Amino acid sequence: MKQTHYVAREPDAHGFIDYPEQEHRVWNTLITRQMKVIEGRACQEYLDGIEQLKLPHERIPQLGEINKVLGATTGWQVARVPALIPFQTFFELLASKRFPVATFIRTPQELDYLQEPDIFHEIFGHCPLLTNPFFAEFTHTYGKLGLAASKEQRVFLARLYWMTIEFGLMDTAQGRKIYGGGILSSPKETVYSLSGEPEYQAFDPIEAMRTPYRIDILQPVYFVLPNLKRLFDLAHEDIAGMVQQAMQLGLHAPKFPPKAAA
Repeated sequence: MKQTHYVAREPDAHGFIDYPEQEHRVWNTLITRQMKVIEGRACQEYLDGIEQLKLPHERIPQLGEINKVLGATTGWQVARVPALIPFQTFFELLASKRFPVATFIRTPQELDYLQEPDIFHEIFGHCPLLTNPFFAEFTHTYGKLGLAASKEQRVFLARLYWMTIEFGLMDTAQGRKIYGGGILSSPKETVYSLSGEPEYQAFDPIEAMRTPYRIDILQPVYFVLPNLKRLFDLAHEDIAGMVQQAMQLGLHAPKFPPKAAA
């Protein structure tokens, strides 16, 4: 597992996490900025979720506040985790309808980008869509699939997650919109993903699993869903069989340069 210099904050006996004032200010900067950037770019289902969550702007929300809304809409919960967790833990949580949230927030020095998913990425990027039954069903199925998968199969499943839940786009009557949490929590990627500069492919799960990615660059290619229900339908298809097909076909050549050696 990769190393991180971030440490998740522990709750008190009542489950309350006390964040320092400086961290509330970082949250405020991030959410205020990003709410403006996603305007006209995020899909309606995500915006509906934002409205239901009623995220505070002046402070980092408590996990219990998020759980009330998710519990009432789709039966999901968020679960406090350390900064980085193993694949196994990740799949176990999703399979039990619990979305992992690391209870730390990036420093002002890493405001625009950090490799570890922090509380802003998880809550602002992903939780709004967890109020949507189509998205919630796919995420739950994905967790169960991951639990049953071998180490090699999990790598292919990870690409499917990356190209949908993290970096997915969707066609709507109002034009192309964003639903991926990795895009929606990044000001740069939110603008870039819809700029016409990257390559767009109609969503095909096997193709998505065969497409390499790098976590530290703007994505060269995005997969575009016809609608969010496509994820719900996919959850009821033979994804395990698709993984096998993708493994037999092998990976596509990467559309990005190799990472420079450290």
